[in-house]
Amino acid sequence: MSEAYERERQNNSRLDDLANKVSALRGVTIDIYDSARDQGVIDSTSDTFSSFSTTLKGSATRLGRMAASGNKVAVLKLSGIIIGTILVLYWIWHLFF
Repeated sequence: MSEAYERERQNNSRLDDLANKVSALRGVTIDIYDSARDQGVIDSTSDTFSSFSTTLKGSATRLGRMAASGNKVAVLKLSGIIIGTILVLYWIWHLFF
């Protein structure tokens, strides 16, 4: 009987420890969410990506017009940019994979 009581006491102790850890984790998670919400990080990130997309589309349009004008220097610059971008992406791909 004494052995069963000791095991039950140990189980209760471990359950209390686990409950304290879960409470601490919940508190940290709530603090992180509140901090992100208070600082407007999520909205700021969305706005940043939206403006980046707009800027990238504008740059691509200007490069297309430049290449369509028939200027050989412009076409060489565009080719260099495309080749450079492909090389950088290739390097990044091999760096991570």
